[in-house]
Amino acid sequence: MDEEGHKAGPGPQKVLDWEKVHRRQEAFRLAVERDFSPAGEERRRILRQRARDLAREPARADEGARIIEVVEFVLAYEQYAIESSFVREILPLRKFTPLPCTPSFVLGIMNVRGQIISIVDLKRFFELPEKGLADLNKVILLQSKDMEFGVLADSIIGATTLDENKLQPSLPTLNGIREQYLKGITAERTVVLDTEVILSDPKLIVYEEVGAR
Repeated sequence: MDEEGHKAGPGPQKVLDWEKVHRRQEAFRLAVERDFSPAGEERRRILRQRARDLAREPARADEGARIIEVVEFVLAYEQYAIESSFVREILPLRKFTPLPCTPSFVLGIMNVRGQIISIVDLKRFFELPEKGLADLNKVILLQSKDMEFGVLADSIIGATTLDENKLQPSLPTLNGIREQYLKGITAERTVVLDTEVILSDPKLIVYEEVGAR
C-alpha cells in the first residue's frame, strides 16, 4: 500500500531475452546434427535406401494385412529391424562402463539422464562377425512392461512400415541362435527380430552381481 492507501501494483516483470532463446535453439539443432549425421559412404548408403523407399508405390491396405512399424539398423553388414513400439529412444554410443562378472555379450552400462541402462551387443549374442566400435554406433533403448535395456547397432537406417503377414519364415543361411529370436524375413532380406521374445528371454537378464569389497 502507498501513503494514500492505494494497493501497489506488481513489480517489474522479467523480460524474456528472445535472442538468447534463439541462440540456444540453434546450438541444440547443431548438436543433434553433429551427433546423428552419418558420414561418407554410410550417408550415401542411407540416401540410396531412402530413395528406394520413396520410389516404391504405396501398398494397398489389404483386409488381412497386419502393418507394423519397425526401426531398421545394421549389424555386421546385415540389415535388421525391430518393432518401434518397443523402442524408447535411440542414442549415440558415448561413455559406457564395462562390467566384470557379466556375460561377454554385455557391453556394459551407460547413464541415460540419471538412469543406469545395460547395453547388449547383439553381434556377440548372435555370434556374428565382430566389428570395432565407431562414431556411427548407436544404442537402441528397448522397453516392455517388465524389462528395459539397450542393444548396440552398428548404424541406424531409419523407420519404415511392413506387412507382418508377408514375412518369410527364414532363410537357408540363417541358422543358429538368431532363429530363436526371428519374427521373419522381408522380401529385401531384412531380418525382423521378435522384440517381445528378446525382452523376455532370461538369457539376456544379467543376474550376476559384483560383490562389494
